[in-house]
Amino acid sequence: MSSVDQVSVAVPRTIDRPTRSRADEAMRRLLRIPEQQAPIDESETHRIFSASILLSALRCLLSYIVLPIVLPAIGLARGVGPVISIPIGLLALTFDYLGIRRFWLADHHQRWVFSALYAVVGGMVLALLIVDIVHVAG
Repeated sequence: MSSVDQVSVAVPRTIDRPTRSRADEAMRRLLRIPEQQAPIDESETHRIFSASILLSALRCLLSYIVLPIVLPAIGLARGVGPVISIPIGLLALTFDYLGIRRFWLADHHQRWVFSALYAVVGGMVLALLIVDIVHVAG
């Protein structure tokens, strides 16, 4: 009788993909998140969220309080509000996109809630950005 030697076979380890809804899959495609992307650390996600919301708030403060009210009241910078707020608005929208993407890369359990919040803030910034562009163009 011969004995059978056991042979070790190297099998590549695969990433277990969680079951995702159609909405999750669509959002991941929209945000260009690779299918085999392993979740990232959530700590950076919260920092980017704070930065993007702070940037959006700064844009609103500059655009609607400092530039149109405070500076003209002291005789400075009449009509420069839209010119300054357009680049700030574009930067805020970029941070909003990166923030949403980061929550999805982390596979954060509240990614839909944060995405909705980002969408609301981004929608307001986009509307104000369009108003500023029309004002500068007109």
